[in-house]
Amino acid sequence: MIFVASAADAPSTPGAYALALRLGAPLDVRIEKNSATLAAGDYLYCGSARGSGGLRARLARHMRKDKRAHWHVDQLTLAGEIVGAFILEGGDECALNAALSDLPIPVAGFGSSDCRRCAAHLRFWPEGAALPSRWENARKAARCT
Repeated sequence: MIFVASAADAPSTPGAYALALRLGAPLDVRIEKNSATLAAGDYLYCGSARGSGGLRARLARHMRKDKRAHWHVDQLTLAGEIVGAFILEGGDECALNAALSDLPIPVAGFGSSDCRRCAAHLRFWPEGAALPSRWENARKAARCT
């Protein structure tokens, strides 16, 4: 696992990622017919990149502001700040999400409408909450480069 601040630093291979986002203010979101308000703060969204261009292409799309909202997470990427992404080549988004099971799910169904295993693929990352050691090590290694 590595942490990247820019899509250009991600490999163009398939894999999974946890996008780190920061909302500076509360945000109203829609999931299917439901709506909810996300509190200001930090979030991790777990996704996968299996198509052409792999992780680099998917993260580049998430990090662009000039896009049509297509996925649930686009509501956050258009309104908030993307801090970076934890990436795992060949990884599985549900396994990444499971590794974050100590973090709360802010909205049931967010980002997981096509997933039968997970209640949501979005986690709230409260200030001061520790991530699994592998994740923390990836973040620390990225700060050193």
